[in-house]
Amino acid sequence: MQSNPTTLPTTPPTERALRWALASLALSMLLSSLGTSIANVGLPTLAQAFDASFQQVQWVVLAYLLAITTLVVSVGRLGDLLGRKRLLLGGSALFTLASLACAMAPTLWLLIAARAAQGLGAATMMALTMAFVGQTLPKEKTGSAMGMLATMSAIGTALGPMLGGLLIAAMDWRALFWVNLPLGLLSLLLAWRYLPLDDAAKKDAGFDPLGTLLLALTLAAYALSMTLGRGHFGSLNMALLLAAAVGLGLFLLVESRVASPLIRLDLLRDPRLSASLASSALVATVMMSTLVVGPFYLARGLGLAAPLVGLALSVGPLVAALTGVPAGRLADHWGAARVTLLGLAAMVVGALLLALLPSALGVSGYVASIAVLTGGYGLFQTANNTAVMADVAPTQRGLVSGLLNLARNLGLVSGASLMGAVFASHAEDIGQAQALAKGMHLTFAVAAALLLAALAIAARGLAARKPV
Repeated sequence: MQSNPTTLPTTPPTERALRWALASLALSMLLSSLGTSIANVGLPTLAQAFDASFQQVQWVVLAYLLAITTLVVSVGRLGDLLGRKRLLLGGSALFTLASLACAMAPTLWLLIAARAAQGLGAATMMALTMAFVGQTLPKEKTGSAMGMLATMSAIGTALGPMLGGLLIAAMDWRALFWVNLPLGLLSLLLAWRYLPLDDAAKKDAGFDPLGTLLLALTLAAYALSMTLGRGHFGSLNMALLLAAAVGLGLFLLVESRVASPLIRLDLLRDPRLSASLASSALVATVMMSTLVVGPFYLARGLGLAAPLVGLALSVGPLVAALTGVPAGRLADHWGAARVTLLGLAAMVVGALLLALLPSALGVSGYVASIAVLTGGYGLFQTANNTAVMADVAPTQRGLVSGLLNLARNLGLVSGASLMGAVFASHAEDIGQAQALAKGMHLTFAVAAALLLAALAIAARGLAARKPV
């Protein structure tokens, strides 16, 4: 069943095949990231089309995010067990078919169900693209490929609102999902033709259904506790958070006892991996704060019109996209560990500048500060993923890739709730511009503290690494 080995062939056609394989992975990352952001701009239109409230239509976004968050680790592990190419093809097909179902949905609740299915396909694509980099490329080129994937992720996230607005203006909300069909089919074709076959795990390596179910329920409870209530943490949020804590305890108990656990607990005792996951979650928390706090401050604190707010917000994703590939090359030549720390240090500086400069220099201060922050993020994200995926065991690539994506998503949902609450707590009850400036200052002072913690965690993890 293994016509191709998992190591990179050395025959001349390999270079061409490798380029197309990377194009397939890049398109998978672009589509899954595009799905995260393209629907947001359509929420007002959906509310009108289905005669629904904001609380109802926001589930079009939440269903996708929750599906990715709860399932990305499990599908990564399934890729290790069943074969990554097989599962990636299935995930891409599901994403494409679910996009068709979204575009044709006659009711809001069918649209939400189709978005959840689309999120499952996206979780598969996210988890397995990074795993394929470690399988397909030699170690010395891993950084460049990770940089390319980071660039495509940033482009997809940035392109979503702009493309979505154009599609709605030219057609209607269904075009938000029709656009995925030709791209999804192209991704499927390239993956089927050019991605190498991989060996599934040994037959005695079983799946862990109880651990998978417990982890999915735990992550769903946590994500819901962070996203329900529109910024107000009430009794329902507390109950969900308590359920997540209980679920985590049960999950760890099960994993310590089953013969083939979903996550081997000794894997999390690796200081480099645990530091990477923790720092990634903290960084994602900070990056979400720029998306939550930035629009309010620019529009109401600095008085910018909507087109200028959009232009200012596009600076961050643009810088991150431009940084990805150079960051990968730098990680290949200078070492991923050094670039990881450099990126985190730049992010600390950027967060401090965001806390201070916008109130003093206005829009120019915001743009300069966000460029420093997101430039550092591009360095960190690429180097951090490279450092982990370059050395991970072949049988664990899908799982570890899923864990990296999970850490990022948990940071995103936490940042939307917690950092938004920090901003709101000081942006009320005084003159609005002054209040918003104070909220901005406090939010990014907290962000700088979180990034300093991430820097300390990453440095400690790298110091504990065994010499190569």
